[in-house]
Amino acid sequence: MRKFIISSSFTALLYSTSVTAVASQYINNDILPPLPAWQGQSEQLVVSSKHAWVTPFEQQGMMTSPSYHDTMQWLDKLVASSPMLSKVSLGKSPQGRDIWMIVAAKEGANSPSELQQHKKPSVLVQAGIHSGEIDGKDAGMMLLRDIAHGNKSALIDQVNLLFIPILSVDGHERSSEYNRVNQRGPINMGWRTNATNLNLNRDYAKAEAAEMQHLIKAINHWQPSLYIDVHVTDGIDYQYDVTFGYNVKQGYSPSIFDWLDTTYRTEVENALTSQGHIPGPLVFANDNSDMSKGLSYWNPSPRFSNGYGDARHLPTILIENHSLKPFKQRVLGTYVMLEQTLKTVAKHQQTLAAAITLDQQRQANPITVTWQNENQQPWDFKGIEYTVETSEISGDKVVRWTGKPKLYSQLPVTGNTKIHKQIQRPKAYYIPAQWTQVIEKLSLHGIEVEPLKQATTLTLQQTSFNQVKFGTKDYEGRQTVKAEASSNTVTNTLAPSTIKVSTAQPLGDLAIALLEPEAADSLFFWGYFNTIFTRTEYIEDYAVEPLAQKMLAQDPQLKAEFNKALQDESFANDSKARLRWFYQRSPYYDNQYQVYPVLKQL
Repeated sequence: MRKFIISSSFTALLYSTSVTAVASQYINNDILPPLPAWQGQSEQLVVSSKHAWVTPFEQQGMMTSPSYHDTMQWLDKLVASSPMLSKVSLGKSPQGRDIWMIVAAKEGANSPSELQQHKKPSVLVQAGIHSGEIDGKDAGMMLLRDIAHGNKSALIDQVNLLFIPILSVDGHERSSEYNRVNQRGPINMGWRTNATNLNLNRDYAKAEAAEMQHLIKAINHWQPSLYIDVHVTDGIDYQYDVTFGYNVKQGYSPSIFDWLDTTYRTEVENALTSQGHIPGPLVFANDNSDMSKGLSYWNPSPRFSNGYGDARHLPTILIENHSLKPFKQRVLGTYVMLEQTLKTVAKHQQTLAAAITLDQQRQANPITVTWQNENQQPWDFKGIEYTVETSEISGDKVVRWTGKPKLYSQLPVTGNTKIHKQIQRPKAYYIPAQWTQVIEKLSLHGIEVEPLKQATTLTLQQTSFNQVKFGTKDYEGRQTVKAEASSNTVTNTLAPSTIKVSTAQPLGDLAIALLEPEAADSLFFWGYFNTIFTRTEYIEDYAVEPLAQKMLAQDPQLKAEFNKALQDESFANDSKARLRWFYQRSPYYDNQYQVYPVLKQL
């Protein structure tokens, strides 16, 4: 990539001439809870408006965030000014915008192969998956500036930084000051979903959105050692300004959990605290109007970034900055967290790599596919005092946060970490070649698939379904389904081109999460096999009647079973059910109806 130097006077002029009067507070400030005063050491990270590389965020009083055009215009000039930086497109959005990633490497790199030659870990930081929650973009721009033109180039001596400033670029441009009423800034905020109204942080497992497909390909190609997904939360008021979480010990990656929960959290929380921030665990209240009901501890499924990272053994941090804290405070807290992340990964890269390898090679057996809630250790919670009043508007109770800090000691905590169902780890799954969408989805995720070269006879497990329940409404563009599953052993001759998916691979747990039908975010759940529930062949009553008579005459055991079934009064009084009973036991019945086409080798 050709580099050129931009003069400091030109850079400052570019933004100083475009600055208009910026509001001193956000338009929704008066309807939000009182805001405690804040001052932190991290404010010293802000440069003056006359600085050669002042960001638009800093230039406009830390109240705004630049548009897609202005963001990339600023980043283009920064990239052109430093041999350590390059810019690559991950692909196009539905509306045709490039999704850009900035690569920061001490030796420079324009491709995954170049980057991997340096044999250093890479940290992938993604902002704007929910583009109104854009703190990571402005924090990342400041950090890149300080690496390229400040005193922080040493941050990438032993680690690379991959930075996606805006993932949901189309949602980012659906910008308005009215988009996120529960959030203090920036003045103009993007939209939560993409241009086709898909929530990208519900899309990791099914990977339907173009943006998500580009992101997963980037993860496969660039191979980060740690992944950060930056959000802003809603919900209750509390003292924490930067909360973050990751997978749980009971999930697919226990060694990664141990590294994150001890090495990573300790160093990051210390850095944030020293800079005047209040870090905390990812926080959800069981009841937003009654703190005495406690908190929830979350074991995320693979539709979410941190749940997906758990299944593919990629250490993944979900940052949830507190929406009621001002934009300035949130951005600076994010900067501190990203800076410390680079330091921590560089310092502890060997133990991080060892944790990842342990989880990739773990091959858990049995393996858990569903969890249920159980009590956790109580937490001390740095909350905010509140009162509960009767609303004249709704007639119901309403919470009034006072802005006064309050410690809620030893709150009860529940979380979905108790084993609900485990299965014996399959050696492999076999998918008939016609299920192309499913096979392509697995390949997109980076899961190794192998077509059989010749017809192969194997003894396998086959799953059938009953008690089928479809979602009552569309969810994230899909018709979801749940069902009770039962298995039996079959001997099948598999056709050439049948796809074998071995679970003895680094992404074997992810393959199980996607192919085991009862798993929370399986492709079965997301409706990729819904056609197996369509009846396409029938038998008329006039044909089943003589058929039933013939079956009873030829099979005394069948006759005994029918007589027993007639003892059920509801069955005996249902003529259609009685005829269907015979049809289902006849050779004319569709033996693929409600049968999972994916076979399993134990």
